[in-house]
Amino acid sequence: MNQTTSNQTTLTDGAVLRDARPGDEPGILDCIRALAVYEREPEAVENTVEALTDSLFGDRPKVFAHVMERDSRIVGIAIWFLTYSTWTGRHGIWLEDLYVLEEFRGRGYGKALVSSLAAVCVERGYPRLEWTVLDWNAPSIAFYRSIGAAPMDEWTTQRLTGEELAALA
Repeated sequence: MNQTTSNQTTLTDGAVLRDARPGDEPGILDCIRALAVYEREPEAVENTVEALTDSLFGDRPKVFAHVMERDSRIVGIAIWFLTYSTWTGRHGIWLEDLYVLEEFRGRGYGKALVSSLAAVCVERGYPRLEWTVLDWNAPSIAFYRSIGAAPMDEWTTQRLTGEELAALA
């Protein structure tokens, strides 16, 4: 049985799910880098401990994180921010990154992290929890289907970066 206290849940195996706090940045960044390796883009991470500190814990944070901690080590992350739907007139959550270190998978940590965000949505009246997944990532897609997530087949993510972004500006 899981035990919950304010913003912290201790799982039956002793792992702790909690809101990120200052000092977690190196462990969060390690998970971000491991995710980049998993997603076949190990050189793409430009983030730093300092940037995470500012984003997560600065004067007006716009990014949030939940972490899974095991034996004083961050072994999983859910990094998210608020969205807004003009159709519902309410906020939602965009899950930017969900990652559990490979050696800690299969223990329910990913589900616990997503469940914690679902709980935030329900508590705050947000009607949506959304994210993207790479088409080739069959294990993650299977996991998402197992928790009831449905694909948005009619929608394709669009992105402007680099020279195209600058040219449009």
